[in-house]
Amino acid sequence: MCDVINIHGECSVTANVHQQLVSQLSSLIFNFSEVFARDREKMLPFQLSVPVIVGIAVVVSTAIVITYVYRKKNKLKRTLVDPNAKVSLKLIQKDEISHDTTKFRFALPSPEHTLGLPIGQHIFLSASIDDETVIRAYTPVTSDENLGHMDLVIKVYKKDVHPKFPLGGKMSQYLDSLSVGEAIDVRGPSGRLKYLGHGKFSMKFLRKDPADVVIVKKVSMIAGGTGITPMLQLIRHITKDPTDNTQLSLIFANQTENDILLREELEKAAADHPSQFKLWYTVDVPSKDWKYSVGFINAEMIQEHLYPPGFDSLVLMCGPPPMVNFACNPNLDKLGYEKKLRFAY
Repeated sequence: MCDVINIHGECSVTANVHQQLVSQLSSLIFNFSEVFARDREKMLPFQLSVPVIVGIAVVVSTAIVITYVYRKKNKLKRTLVDPNAKVSLKLIQKDEISHDTTKFRFALPSPEHTLGLPIGQHIFLSASIDDETVIRAYTPVTSDENLGHMDLVIKVYKKDVHPKFPLGGKMSQYLDSLSVGEAIDVRGPSGRLKYLGHGKFSMKFLRKDPADVVIVKKVSMIAGGTGITPMLQLIRHITKDPTDNTQLSLIFANQTENDILLREELEKAAADHPSQFKLWYTVDVPSKDWKYSVGFINAEMIQEHLYPPGFDSLVLMCGPPPMVNFACNPNLDKLGYEKKLRFAY
């Protein structure tokens, strides 16, 4: 009983429809009362038709559920209302989760606020760094189920650590330098993909293209490094919904075992949903007891650990451009995966 599907792909009950439902329920109960009062002398106990009783029970139950959903949604406030408007959010917590990765928690405007980010979309952080405006895209690891705060898991690329990037990452180092209580500008939602639920995706291959809707039963994911964050967003959403039977499979590529972000949560999701979510790793430098793959993404790895190509199967990719362009796409081409059923964040 949805009159509007909101930007999250969820049922949104408007005030108008809510009032109509309550009015119809009141009318039904009133009419039933009149009939019962008029004919009560003619009716023996328990003579009322079972279908009528069941029908009334269904209407009453539905009205109660819709009223609850309507009131709950009305209390929630969205932080990201205009994708072109910046919102300043304060840093309230920093937690180091690996040797080079930190979780940053930012407060939303109030404890009742959600971020307002559809599944599959991302945000932009912007800051003035050395007299230059720097803008970077990130996907939070929290969702709209988390009220009052937003979490970002970010790999901090420090100066003079990687020979190819002697200056390090401008935004990641800036975030690392922030003290609790300081703020950063956030803008969104943005992105060319939205997950609408139950295997339905809205996708744009170019930003100005009209959105195409595809419905699939299986989603194969390839992530590299911090490219895991949009995949985790989707995995969380699907596995938390008992009515969503979309099948998921992930290959997660990293340099070393110590670089695997959010490993504990990923493995818990795989253990809790063994028939729905399959997880596989590959690293460049394995440890002694490593039991997964070694090296770059290749055709054999894809064939063994992801779903085969088909009209009901979508491939999502997120990671460094060389991984997507030189490891993922050529091997997907070789194995017969259609380009229109692939998406790179």
